[in-house]
Amino acid sequence: MTIAVIEDDIAIGDVLEILLSRAGYRVIRAYSGTEALLLLKHEKPSLILLDLLLPGISGEEVLTHIPVDDIPVMVLSAKAETHDKVELLRGGACDYVTKPFDSEELLARIAAHLRRRTDAGSAAAELASAQPDRLQLVEEEHSAVYHQTHIHLTRTEYAILKLLSQNPGRAIAKSSILDRIALETPDCTDSSLKQHVSNLRRKLKEVLDRDCIEAVWGIGFRYLQ
Repeated sequence: MTIAVIEDDIAIGDVLEILLSRAGYRVIRAYSGTEALLLLKHEKPSLILLDLLLPGISGEEVLTHIPVDDIPVMVLSAKAETHDKVELLRGGACDYVTKPFDSEELLARIAAHLRRRTDAGSAAAELASAQPDRLQLVEEEHSAVYHQTHIHLTRTEYAILKLLSQNPGRAIAKSSILDRIALETPDCTDSSLKQHVSNLRRKLKEVLDRDCIEAVWGIGFRYLQ
């Protein structure tokens, strides 16, 4: 497996490269945000370790250009504020590790994310082959599968779809949706729920070629089988 290290501090990058190489990973490196984007045009690593304070394009901006549904991104940063961590995790990062980091913990987290992605892919393939005509939810990677086509969802979109699909044909009030997914998706609010559902409906329709979530005026939403 290949891991991309996007880090402008040469000493830290060297430590990471030695650590990862000894663990059996192939390592590719970029030293700035611009170089990272160029590198990712030609390489598709299994996982990315991303620093935030990069010269040129910041790590936060680089993250917005990475297909995080396909490539897990672990942020490595000296920024330790909770706000910074929450924003990056909402932005698609799968993990946030504060510098200085413990080498054994970092390797364990990397292995866990790679294993989770591999296991999720296997589970999705089994579900799709067993019941190809039904939309299947894959808990491990917060996605859905239909006719062996993966539908990549955000954590919030997955939580909404899971709730609605478990209650087919039943209109669920917006307030109830927010209450029941609150623990999984604290970023979802009354003002953002409509946009999350709109994004979810669009993604599902692109694959299923039909609307399977219906807005019920004055109440909320319901799932159509």
